[in-house]
Amino acid sequence: MKMKPVVDRLTKEFEGKVEVRRFVDSSPEGDKLAEAFGVQYVPTFVFVNSDGSTAGMQVGEMTEVDLRARMDALK
Repeated sequence: MKMKPVVDRLTKEFEGKVEVRRFVDSSPEGDKLAEAFGVQYVPTFVFVNSDGSTAGMQVGEMTEVDLRARMDALK
């Protein structure tokens, strides 16, 4: 399953509630974030609460239902 269409749909659905940021692993910003969060594989989803605390991480693809639930749980 390709994640881009799922992430695109959920980005629209959660607009104003959850900030979705995507990084290419070969960009300078992507490299910094990958190192900070210990990301080694693509795709990796890092869920961060509004206070900056990490709410979890998922390595690999997710179903739309699971990704929506993780986004819903963010504070």
